[in-house]
Amino acid sequence: MAGASIRPLALVSDAGGRIYERPDLLMLCRRGRELALPRPDELMPLPEGSELFLLPGRRALGLDPDSGQVEAAEELAVAAFAAPAHTLTAHPAYLGAPGAPLLPLFAYGAAGYHKGRIYVCARKVDDDPRQVFSGISAQKLRRSALETAGRFPDNRLVQQLTRTCALVYACPAARNFCLGRYEAPLPVSRSCNARCAACISQREKDSKLCATPQSRLEFTPSAQELLEVMRLHEGRAERPIYSFGQGCEGEPLTESDLICESVARFRAEGGRGTVNLNTNASMPDKIARLHAAGISSMRVSLNSARPEAYALYHRPVNFSFEEVLQSIAEAKGRGLFVSFNLLFFPGFSDTELETEALLELAEKTGVDCIQLRNLNIDPEYYLDLLKTVETGPALGFAAFKKRLLRACPGLKLGYFNPVV
Repeated sequence: MAGASIRPLALVSDAGGRIYERPDLLMLCRRGRELALPRPDELMPLPEGSELFLLPGRRALGLDPDSGQVEAAEELAVAAFAAPAHTLTAHPAYLGAPGAPLLPLFAYGAAGYHKGRIYVCARKVDDDPRQVFSGISAQKLRRSALETAGRFPDNRLVQQLTRTCALVYACPAARNFCLGRYEAPLPVSRSCNARCAACISQREKDSKLCATPQSRLEFTPSAQELLEVMRLHEGRAERPIYSFGQGCEGEPLTESDLICESVARFRAEGGRGTVNLNTNASMPDKIARLHAAGISSMRVSLNSARPEAYALYHRPVNFSFEEVLQSIAEAKGRGLFVSFNLLFFPGFSDTELETEALLELAEKTGVDCIQLRNLNIDPEYYLDLLKTVETGPALGFAAFKKRLLRACPGLKLGYFNPVV
């Protein structure tokens, strides 16, 4: 882990994609709209499985150590997309040109260079190795996917997860399903009752986004198709998790009857494992039946614990933040394990007002876990979206995390859905 003596150099890229350091400029990072040197406790070597991006239309900013002035390089800024299980603590510092294109839906971490290594502003928040594929060859993965597909030629969901999700989109959950380990995805819904500003599966006609990383599910699987996926995964995974609510679908609660039928049938025949629901928790009247069917846990996505900020990003249709809270209360009252999927954005999520609101919500609901997931969005786009929301200076990720754990001693922090 990086120490206090590390002062990384600015990392830049030429127009051709060649990435290199600027020996005359120190790395700068940004939290919200604030520029600063990276804090010693947030620097770590770039984790294996991470990627580097150049940022078109954005000149890198660095600090001249002699003058103490912020300087704009001629080269493009560079960002790091950290491997799963790592939460970004700062964004890259750059100067955007007029008309710079909106960045695709990824998470952009500040990166720098020091003594032969690339460093990123991030912290590892989960030791679970479920999305580590470094020891698995592409040939093995492809073979496993096609073998699985061949066993169920008439199951549309199996074909989707193997041939499209695993082999085209490289979805980690779908790849794990093909390999018979950890968490299997169960997408069910083609529609959604929210219009999230950074939806990764469906682009609205008036959206500024040029594209989404993947396409929305084009069919509704049958209960039998879902059951076959669950049975197969149960027979291969040591501690199986099955998760409704994936990035390639809408809101799974809109298909709650289908979920209840498939889960009830699975449990009736002795099906074991954690059945999880990733959801926006918009329909509190559905929770009792889901629990009775055999759901084990529920993960609720939210960018903020403050209703005004929540509404600006999630843009709910025909539901309110209060109904989200009712769903959480329903789930906790029935003994379900409840997590928040906090869409973490450095310089917003870790500000004083946001932290206090999250603490209040965690204490009020008795949530079991907060998953610190990175929000995949252009930083400028998100800040403009929330420009009417009061924020204030950032505490920094380390202080944010300490505040959570001090106020809620039994709270689990992580990145993945846990086995329940």
